[in-house]
Amino acid sequence: MSKLGLLSFVLFFSCQLFSQNNNFPCSSKSKHTNQTKISPYTTSAQATQQKKYDVYFYRLSLNMTNTVTTLSGVVEIHAKATQVIDSALLEFFNGFTINSVKVNGVTANYSRYNQLLSVYLNLPQGSDFIISIDYQGTPPTAATNPLGGAGMSCQASPSWGNNVTWSLSEPFSAFEWFPCKQDLKDKADSVQVSVTVPDGLMAGSNGVLDSVTVNGGFKTFHWMHRHPIAYYLISVAVSNYYEYTVYANPAGSTGPVPIQNFIYNNTTYLDNYQDDIDETVDFIELFADLYGPYPFQDEKYGHCLAPISGGMEHQTMTTQGYFEKTLTAHELAHQWWGDYVTCGSWADIWLNEGFASYSEYLMLYNLYTVNSAQQKMANSHNNVMSVVGGSTWVADSLNENAIFDSRLVYEKGGAIIHTFRYLINDDVLFFDLLKNYLSTYANSTATGLEFKAFAESYTGMDFSDFFNQWYFGEGYPTYTVRYKPTSSGVLIKINQTTSMPSITPFFSNPIDLKIKRTGLSDTIVRINNTGNETWIDLTTIPNVESITSIDPLNYIINKSGGIILDNNLSIQSVEKNEFDFIIYPNPTGNQLTIQCATNETYTLRLIDQKGRAIISQKIESGAVIDLSQLAAGQYLVELTNENHQFTTRKVIKR
Repeated sequence: MSKLGLLSFVLFFSCQLFSQNNNFPCSSKSKHTNQTKISPYTTSAQATQQKKYDVYFYRLSLNMTNTVTTLSGVVEIHAKATQVIDSALLEFFNGFTINSVKVNGVTANYSRYNQLLSVYLNLPQGSDFIISIDYQGTPPTAATNPLGGAGMSCQASPSWGNNVTWSLSEPFSAFEWFPCKQDLKDKADSVQVSVTVPDGLMAGSNGVLDSVTVNGGFKTFHWMHRHPIAYYLISVAVSNYYEYTVYANPAGSTGPVPIQNFIYNNTTYLDNYQDDIDETVDFIELFADLYGPYPFQDEKYGHCLAPISGGMEHQTMTTQGYFEKTLTAHELAHQWWGDYVTCGSWADIWLNEGFASYSEYLMLYNLYTVNSAQQKMANSHNNVMSVVGGSTWVADSLNENAIFDSRLVYEKGGAIIHTFRYLINDDVLFFDLLKNYLSTYANSTATGLEFKAFAESYTGMDFSDFFNQWYFGEGYPTYTVRYKPTSSGVLIKINQTTSMPSITPFFSNPIDLKIKRTGLSDTIVRINNTGNETWIDLTTIPNVESITSIDPLNYIINKSGGIILDNNLSIQSVEKNEFDFIIYPNPTGNQLTIQCATNETYTLRLIDQKGRAIISQKIESGAVIDLSQLAAGQYLVELTNENHQFTTRKVIKR
């Protein structure tokens, strides 16, 4: 979701004890943190009560117009009891008038308390049941609802004049327009949305428009979405739209995918934005190449216009305020990152917004220019570093302002994926990892730690430092580089300080340095940071003139403390780390250069993925290893000193 200019505020309330007759399980003042709750409107005990049933289908039959948010209709919730259940606990705005509640077609008793609705069932485990709620009224607005939110809005476009009524439920506002279970991990298997509107209007929603029926001066648009969907991704939008559809042919799709756009029915709108809308074709084809087949290829992708300052990635049909390439790419990428695989908790919204934000970078890099992508990444870094601290992981997962923090969740969230890619150091492996993660968690949810575990299993790498320092941790490093050219290379000293040393005192990731050489091409060398002070004596890079850049490709959020030529630099004055060594190039083709920090004798072994030592030899200071006879893949370089201590580095053979 792009939340540009869209501010929302959630007030938290203390739970009061309910009587046993109300069937609302509740504790007194909670001792739990917000992480144990999944919605600001339920307690932890009530969330546990909701686990007693699983929703598998929603049917919404609504009457709406484009000039007010007032609506009426019937919502069916099809579910299965996962254990013995006496009542089903739903969230539902208490300002609506309930005309009737039925269970399996029979009128049922119910009770309401604040934003909760309890429907009495008394069913055994395994029972299927349908709760049908007939209701009417006006959804809340931020001004009338003391808990904040804007699940349903109505406004005229300030630029085009069209009136629109539209839903926006993320993260906790679905209950403001239909009764539901606001639990990320309970995706419905499918949803049907039928919206009756006055003739001359159109209603957009999820999935496929199965039919449009006419009844007097009204039309009913019947939408059916036959894929698992999280509660907050169900949507409606009503206006005097004009339909403009184009087609894409993304990799892995069995046929063309329609991109169905409900745009303002103004004579000049399409003239102004047709090229921007048509770019969606390129974007969906790019992301299918990078992430795997478009998840909803048998239905559609599309947009419904509404006067919002960004976009919301409603499954198969984004609600969007305008067409601009980074916004359109961001919301489209959510169809993979957020819709197909949804974050398992709002604390891990990074899995939605971080990857959607990084997709903007990938779009610019692949379809526009490298410079435009690099500038975007630089801008993100500068925004992140405008404040010294803050974590991408959302500690207060019920606070909407924290969930949608543009600096930490969006900008830093996208930037650290670039760092993650840098650490993997193999684009084929990186994108294969993303594709396989998505297919593994398809139509489900995942947390940040589940993503970490999957990435470690898939790559064989340990990402503990990355997550502790960049995801859960705070701040950024500042690197100061001193160097002195030598007869055979260059002596380098790197000092690292961090902006939040009490939380993250050291960032262990490597750092790239760009080296200018007289009469030769520039070289980028990756240095492994061994501490807040790192020394390296590169003796195999001739004709060094200067070090010109720290992190030239913007892989790391960092500041430069300066690059200083220091002809008095002497490695003899410091205690060197005997395991400090670099390998380059990595990934490599036929040769691998290994440069050690000391002149001691080491045993070098090159180990394949089956644990076999393919190469074993003694080296002093360094060596150039011939890999021309080896198959492409991952290997480990292992160095052992004379005291039988060893360390390893991963290398990719192309």
